[in-house]
Amino acid sequence: MAGPRLALAAALLCSCTSPVADASSWWSLAMNPIQRPEMYIIGAQPVCSQLPGLSPGQRKLCQLYQEHMVFIGEGARSAIKECQYQFRQRRWNCSTVDNTSVFGRVMKIGSRETAFTYAVSAAGVVNAISRACREGELSSCGCSRTARPKDLPRDWLWGGCGDNVEYGYRFAKEFVDAKEREKNYVRGSEEQARMLMNLQNNEAGRRAVYKLADVACKCHGVSGSCSLKTCWLQLADFRKVGDLLKEKYDSAAAMRISRKGKLELVNNRFNMPTQEDLVYVDPSPDYCLRNETTGSLGTQGRLCNKTSEGMDGCELMCCGRGYDQFKSVQVERCHCKFHWCCYVKCKKCTEIVDQYVCK
Repeated sequence: MAGPRLALAAALLCSCTSPVADASSWWSLAMNPIQRPEMYIIGAQPVCSQLPGLSPGQRKLCQLYQEHMVFIGEGARSAIKECQYQFRQRRWNCSTVDNTSVFGRVMKIGSRETAFTYAVSAAGVVNAISRACREGELSSCGCSRTARPKDLPRDWLWGGCGDNVEYGYRFAKEFVDAKEREKNYVRGSEEQARMLMNLQNNEAGRRAVYKLADVACKCHGVSGSCSLKTCWLQLADFRKVGDLLKEKYDSAAAMRISRKGKLELVNNRFNMPTQEDLVYVDPSPDYCLRNETTGSLGTQGRLCNKTSEGMDGCELMCCGRGYDQFKSVQVERCHCKFHWCCYVKCKKCTEIVDQYVCK
């Protein structure tokens, strides 16, 4: 059963108390292909010992749930993709820089951007594991067993195979938080502040997926009469999760560590963040110039929008350094016509457009 196995996993993790270096991360599972369980060779070196970026606690979980690792990698990939979409017009655009730390040294700063990255990554794992349960890919879970919603009409059936967000949430909490829980830092230290920040943002990401999951229904009946409906729990499109977490990023709370080892607001005029909110402990770099110490890649060579006054505009994106203009040829489909039956035929149109890059 899933419950006892997760309890055993939690017990194993409690024995890990030594600090772990942050040189690499489980995010690297997104960058390195993982063999599916049926490809494992009996008697070969355990796959978990070969995966980069796992903490000791995560490696133990991997040994218990090897078939889950493929989907953790998928969740990490979807999270990176969503992060890059949400920040595509920002100075920091969620660039990946290598296969171990993935985002590089910039993640060592407890900034708003780091907060978003942790949250969306945790959300990606919940999303991927929940779907894998529904699709029968994992032996320890199946379709969702969520109770019938009270407001569902009486004559509608409840029990279609839904996304198992409950299991996805629980497993993601065990796996993603493992790296933080196994650390033992001095109470009130900067290291403890960062650990608590990471745990808070991980939880906010998981809750975003849980909150946005909703009821989906399918009609049954003669000639589509919809005389009967079957309903189930379905995850929201991951873009909606990204949008929600981006809103949380914009309203993230600045925190500091107290002597008692608790995160507290820097400015008490604001409301204390809930478990659904993002928090950060360090100010963000300006990301304008390349800085090897902070890990900032800078904005030199980035495309910008000359007519925009937002963050994607040349003035803000280029940090006042100016920009260069060049012309490029764009080829697009055009003059499309539908032909009976049944295909669409298009022509190719070329257009010369002006583009601008930061100096």
